[in-house]
Amino acid sequence: MANTPQAKKRIRRNSNRAEINGARVSRIRTFVKAVESALEKGDKKAAAEALKNAQPEMARGVARGVLHKNTASRKFSRLTKRVSALG
Repeated sequence: MANTPQAKKRIRRNSNRAEINGARVSRIRTFVKAVESALEKGDKKAAAEALKNAQPEMARGVARGVLHKNTASRKFSRLTKRVSALG
């Protein structure tokens, strides 16, 4: 159990940050799923639009530290390749 005031504050802060970061990751996943659902339907225009919306979300996740830079880059690259292959 935390004894020092600093440790007690850290516990409070960590739980708050975990909640915020979880929401951020969930939001990113939602945008990525929108691209994937458009890909499954075969709708290139909708997939391209969803991808255009997903990119800044992933970049924001990287900037906020909830997503690694290379992970976001890899996901974006793979999604882009799948969208362009629809043509």
